[in-house]
Amino acid sequence: MLLLRFVLVLLLIGSGVCFAAYAFTSNPRYLRWGWMVLRVALAAALGFFGILFLERVL
Repeated sequence: MLLLRFVLVLLLIGSGVCFAAYAFTSNPRYLRWGWMVLRVALAAALGFFGILFLERVL
């Protein structure tokens, strides 16, 4: 669980860095990467909270 939390934080930081790079350079490549990383982070977060929910239920 600790590893998954660490990965989630790194994904969110990476997404923020991509959005900041887009803000400074106006290069649309960074915006695409930022959205892609954010989608992966949200999917991982849903999986993480799903596991926590299943642990509580079972």
